[in-house]
Amino acid sequence: MIKNKAPAGNPETEKRPAHEQVYQTLKAQILFGEMAPGQAVTIQGLTDSLGVGMTPVREAIRRLISDGALIFQGNRRVSVPVLTANDVEQLIYVRKSTESELARRAAIRITPAQVDALEAIDDALDRAISVGDVAGYLRHNHEFHEALYGAADAPIMRDLADRMWLRFGPSLRVVCGRFGTQNLPDRHKDMLIALRNGDASAAGRAMEQDVEQGMELMVGMLANTA
Repeated sequence: MIKNKAPAGNPETEKRPAHEQVYQTLKAQILFGEMAPGQAVTIQGLTDSLGVGMTPVREAIRRLISDGALIFQGNRRVSVPVLTANDVEQLIYVRKSTESELARRAAIRITPAQVDALEAIDDALDRAISVGDVAGYLRHNHEFHEALYGAADAPIMRDLADRMWLRFGPSLRVVCGRFGTQNLPDRHKDMLIALRNGDASAAGRAMEQDVEQGMELMVGMLANTA
């Protein structure tokens, strides 16, 4: 059952309409794998667990279905999609082309202060990896990519990347649980060097390798469960 509510006492959160708060709460739970692939939920169940009315839940679900993060099953039930090998193949192609271009654009535009902030996020990610903190790894890894893509000044591609992350997030949580954080590759250090040097080509290559290596683990997981 979904139990996470929007943080209380946060002025920015409280200014949001109810449907936006529900959307952001459910989006985070899907993104970080708190809702597992194949997990089904009902509108009534979400209404009860989140303590909100049915209208904002319906609106949030409608948006998440549009994002590809949920699928409608009828009888007021929705579920988190289960990725197929074909899905992962497409995700790899779209992610490599889109996110490597975002990294290249970011390398041209990013400021030293923004690179410092990325390094701080990566340090937190490394600490999560060292202690096997799967939830921390997922959040810091997403935070790193989100901050980097924000520096690219390419909102259309950034929105596309965001939708792709929603599609593979639940499966990534499964991968982390199966392989452990110690075995999760990333090319963040290579990216940070490229960003410091303003080397767009190197940043794009590092991102492409980061995406490819991470998604290969997902391919292996699907092969073992086939």
